Amino acid sequence: MSYQVLARKYRPHSFEELVGQEHVVQALANALTQQRLHHAYLFTGTRGVGKTTVSRILAKSLNCTGPDGQGGITATPCGVCDACRDIDAGRFVDYVELDAASNRGVEEISQLLDQSVYKPVMGRFKVYMIDEVHMLSNTAFNAMLKTLEEPPDYLKFVLATTDPQKVPVTVLSRCLQFNLRPMAPQTVLSHLTQVLQAENVAADAGSLRLISRAARGSMRDALSLTDQAIAFGAGSLVEEGVRQMLGTVDRGHVVAILDALIAADGAAVVAQADGLRSLGLSAAGTLEDLAGLLQQMAVAQAAPGALIESDPDTAEAMRLSAMLPADEIQLMYSMALHGRQELALAPDEYAGMLMVLLRMLSFRPAGGSGASGAGGQSLVKPVARPVARPIAASAAATTAAPAASFAGNSAAAAHAPAPRADASAQSVQAAPLQAAATSATAPAAASPEAEPEPEPEPASEPAPTPSTALSSAAALPPVAMAAGLQAAEPAAPPFIASAAPIASTAPVAPAAVSAPEQPSASAPAAPAFRARAPEADASHSARLRPRPVVHKPEPEPEDDVPPWLDAAPAADDEGGGSRPYGPSDLNDDGEAQAAGEDWSPSDRVRPSSAERNAYLSTAGADVPLRPTALGERWAELIRPLGLTALTRELAVRSECVGFEQQGEMQIWRLRVERESLRQPALRDKLQAALEAGLQQSVQIEMEAGQAHDSPALRDAAAAQAKQRAVEQIVIKDPLAQQLLAQFKTARIVPGSIKAH
Repeated sequence: MSYQVLARKYRPHSFEELVGQEHVVQALANALTQQRLHHAYLFTGTRGVGKTTVSRILAKSLNCTGPDGQGGITATPCGVCDACRDIDAGRFVDYVELDAASNRGVEEISQLLDQSVYKPVMGRFKVYMIDEVHMLSNTAFNAMLKTLEEPPDYLKFVLATTDPQKVPVTVLSRCLQFNLRPMAPQTVLSHLTQVLQAENVAADAGSLRLISRAARGSMRDALSLTDQAIAFGAGSLVEEGVRQMLGTVDRGHVVAILDALIAADGAAVVAQADGLRSLGLSAAGTLEDLAGLLQQMAVAQAAPGALIESDPDTAEAMRLSAMLPADEIQLMYSMALHGRQELALAPDEYAGMLMVLLRMLSFRPAGGSGASGAGGQSLVKPVARPVARPIAASAAATTAAPAASFAGNSAAAAHAPAPRADASAQSVQAAPLQAAATSATAPAAASPEAEPEPEPEPASEPAPTPSTALSSAAALPPVAMAAGLQAAEPAAPPFIASAAPIASTAPVAPAAVSAPEQPSASAPAAPAFRARAPEADASHSARLRPRPVVHKPEPEPEDDVPPWLDAAPAADDEGGGSRPYGPSDLNDDGEAQAAGEDWSPSDRVRPSSAERNAYLSTAGADVPLRPTALGERWAELIRPLGLTALTRELAVRSECVGFEQQGEMQIWRLRVERESLRQPALRDKLQAALEAGLQQSVQIEMEAGQAHDSPALRDAAAAQAKQRAVEQIVIKDPLAQQLLAQFKTARIVPGSIKAH
């Protein structure tokens, strides 16, 4: 007796046996019980969800006569009467199944409709079941519209399709539509368990879980895969064997990849990708399993109770979900989904998968792992703002004790006598800055001998209005105002920022000031940005007058080359040159250079002649070629065959790892890295081309792995060597050397040397 596949053997024969479509069963059972029968039904859904099965059960319910032959329309067909048995066997004359994919013309539909005028021969109703109805032509749809709208009482239409969008709306409006949903993996797993128990086939939970996921909601696919797994495992289902049959990636590899991403370990991510390449596992399957695990992690964070505790992957999902924040899980999930679509555009699928993983890694916080690290660390580093220095010499500013005290304590400045301001103004106007710096040491030396005046207690002073602050800032020289604005705090109010030039540009005290007038050096300093007393404006104006600025002497130029010719050429796409330092760069003391300081073109970094004349080779990194004798023989063999398209791609991307001559047959063993090239159709084409070229039988055996000596690598290595040789010829040419030596800004443009 011939073997009957599981998908046909265990097809449901009643609504009670139908699994995963409770919403359809409930609607049809109630309609049959209440005798509220529509004349046309449309069942939609993906493949293998039960469209044809529901149609046959409906036909049996309409025509069942019961075990005693006295039954009527029922929601529970008996399965033993002549009508039920004939419909199950496919020989009931009043139940017609039409495949619209092969009978899509108006002639076939017209012939079917011509028979509708005759009453049923054996049953109670005629049932026309049209499968894949969306394949009918427009004229065929138009031909059946009138009969579909008003059929005879004994005629029922059942339409089934996997693409309802292609069915005209005029047909949809005449039918009662039911959408059969894809089945959940748990539903498929439960049904497979019952089927295998009935078949007395041993199976572990891991193998059934893999098959239920691979079925993607189709029960027929699940049963077909189960048939294949039983044959593969010699009568039993083991997880390792089923995983090998399906070509799926072990969940341990996916967990290891996620652990590396969470730890922000780029080397571990690349190592995992290389391990998948060496094992020949599918890159698309890896990203699919990674997306599935990320989905479980998101569910574990949002609703931990929704996960199935018996699933061994639940523990890993719970552990990993505690190490990543929810937003990063969502981002990685989106990258995994979109990365599967980009694999076809990548040079090879493993490179595409690695770039997807590195893209996930690039969005991880640097040096942080876990939810707390991701949430508490910013990826943007704060920008260091340069601190402007005052225009006056730093030594004179530090020795000017009266000036610092004046800037810090406005109450002491209010009690200073008026002649002090006049003497300060005359001293600043008459003496240069160096003399003022030298004379500033006299008050500092005399202060220990004289008793300082007691510092008065600060009284409540009214804050200066913005108009007063603006008028005082207008008295500043342009250079002093620019330096003061740079030294001011960014967050300070406008009227307080106007006081910054006073503290930063305060001149040194003149020698004519007597020692008793200085405040005590041990007195606590008041805040730097203190509001000024209005009565001190007269004495302060003398300190804000312009004073001479000392310029640094320009160093002698090293040679007679103009500074605009000494600069390195601008950076291009292949490389960049040095740029001269400007006012925004650091000075010799390691501090930020102020906008008002002098800057000389001689401060620029001068590139050496070797750096200026260096040529950036376009030959690239060394080709990872490991020459072998078999590789050379294989390259010489396929060169004269004239292969094209994917057949040539398979030949040039393969590494010959073995050759054997068995009589008149040659056996070539090839190592092919890309899974898309290890297709039987491409192997047969290459095998036929070799047989035509060698005039003898050839057999090709392929294995997964990275090729180290393929014709493509040999061609790339030869082109690289040729490019480097041509570049050396041009670089060492005497005329080129003479031009580079004569013109200091001359260079060889990267990429301009090409081998032909």
